[in-house]
Amino acid sequence: MARAIWTGSLSFGLVSVPVGLYSATEDKTIHFNQFQAGTADRIRNRHVNERTGAEVEYRDIVKGFDLGGGEYVIMTPEELDAAEPQKSRTIDVADFVDLDEIDPTYFRRSYYLAPQGEQVQRAYALLLKVMSESKKVGIATFVMRNKEYLVAVRPGRDVLVLDTMFFSDEIRDPRSEIQGVPVEADFTERERDTAMLLIDSMTATFDPENYHDSHRERVQELVKRKRKGEEIVVEPDTQRSARVVDLADALQQSLEAAKSRHRAGGDRASRREGPPSAARPAGRKREAAASASSSHFAAGADLSELSKSDLYDRATELEIPGRSKMSREELEDALRVASGSLRRRAS
Repeated sequence: MARAIWTGSLSFGLVSVPVGLYSATEDKTIHFNQFQAGTADRIRNRHVNERTGAEVEYRDIVKGFDLGGGEYVIMTPEELDAAEPQKSRTIDVADFVDLDEIDPTYFRRSYYLAPQGEQVQRAYALLLKVMSESKKVGIATFVMRNKEYLVAVRPGRDVLVLDTMFFSDEIRDPRSEIQGVPVEADFTERERDTAMLLIDSMTATFDPENYHDSHRERVQELVKRKRKGEEIVVEPDTQRSARVVDLADALQQSLEAAKSRHRAGGDRASRREGPPSAARPAGRKREAAASASSSHFAAGADLSELSKSDLYDRATELEIPGRSKMSREELEDALRVASGSLRRRAS
């Protein structure tokens, strides 16, 4: 069972709920010790006097604040203790805000905030419920391990989650830090529409199980093979430099590749039969598209089952004007009207 790294109370208004703080994540980065090559001798880091080269005991080390130009202000441990924040056993919520208002850049690390004791579970459950329903996040400050933190308390699936945050003066302004920001550029309508369709075709429900640390897995496999005595053959670096390509063509190719992946995965069946529309007589292109759409509706299919990319393709076949600027809902409405009109005309 996990152990609380901090215990205290979560307070908002006159309500105070005893809680414990638990780590929500664990670092699985593979770490290595250092050895002298060809030996089993570990390498140790030592504190050495830069001028004399002599090793210095930890108790004899003080801290210095760098003023620049080689000037330092030396601080003793006792002097630093006097400046430490007063220990706190309360997370005081100052405000409730919408989660969407917080730039993710502010977030540092996540912790679980769990109730301490059966007698407080009702109050804790009520707070979790109302925060979930209101979609609000509590902003607070508290002290842990001699450091003051700005935190966001938000509702999780089964537990309240506390995210430590950066203070505003710790966030760098990209406009002053990075040359060429903000980026200014002009795009053609084709580039914008194709990019939007590409994003739509790649949109999926987030499932963290779909992603994994492939580098860590490769290192673990190398360790296993090396332990068995296998010789590791280092392959030459075959990475090629990026080619400068036409943006519109690259977007279109990416869109087609994304469509192919979805079709291969069975996410949606191919809905086009017969020769490509470009090979059909020009006068029959619209009627053929209408026939395909009519049969689609006759089969009871729902346009909501199609992606925006497929809706746009159907609108292109039916030569619906203004389709490139339409939202998904507008495309669906336009397709229903156009298909119904042409079906009546054909009958």
